[in-house]
Amino acid sequence: MAIGDFKTDEGVKDLNSYLADRSYIEGWQPSQADVAVLEALEKAPTSSNPHVLRWYNHIKSYDLKKLPGEKKAPILSSSNSTNAAATKNEDDDDKDVDLFGSDEEEDAEAAKIREERLKAYAEKKSKKPALIAKSSLVLDVKPWGDETDMKAMEEAVRSIQMDGLVWGASKLVAVGYGINKFRIMCVIEDDKVSVDLLVETIENFQDLVQSVDIESFNKI
Repeated sequence: MAIGDFKTDEGVKDLNSYLADRSYIEGWQPSQADVAVLEALEKAPTSSNPHVLRWYNHIKSYDLKKLPGEKKAPILSSSNSTNAAATKNEDDDDKDVDLFGSDEEEDAEAAKIREERLKAYAEKKSKKPALIAKSSLVLDVKPWGDETDMKAMEEAVRSIQMDGLVWGASKLVAVGYGINKFRIMCVIEDDKVSVDLLVETIENFQDLVQSVDIESFNKI
């Protein structure tokens, strides 16, 4: 409101609203702006406008000529209008400030990085050859007697072919009375070769083989 409005009761009421949360017309100290409004009032305010009365008595206690600033008619707005404007400005500022956007962007970026790492790990793991469980066996193949053809026995045993079975070194081991047993090493993949089936298959050569013993069995 302009200075001239203070000559009306409505103008004084507006000034009262304006000073409800202010000590001075402008700034944080008394100035010539306070003097200009003081002189614009036709008469001293009454208790019906307590904020104006408080301000009026406070300013009157100063030497008005010594107050700083330029004595001019300020353009004032009521406290309510000022608060509304301030609220509007705050709302406008809030529109410019995205309180959650940066976090969402950061979370999205973190999720993207995590997904990329998990994908890379899965690809790396899929390319890495899986560990195959294997066992090393030493089998003692016993003949029926000293007349058994041990060379034929070896050929019979080595003729057994299974997926996951690899035959190794072999030798004859003396048992006694001129009898030898046939000892042979092999490596098997545990998921593919059954030890019991392997032994049973060797014992199927009944003309050559009396029995098969497992001399040693070790996981690799």
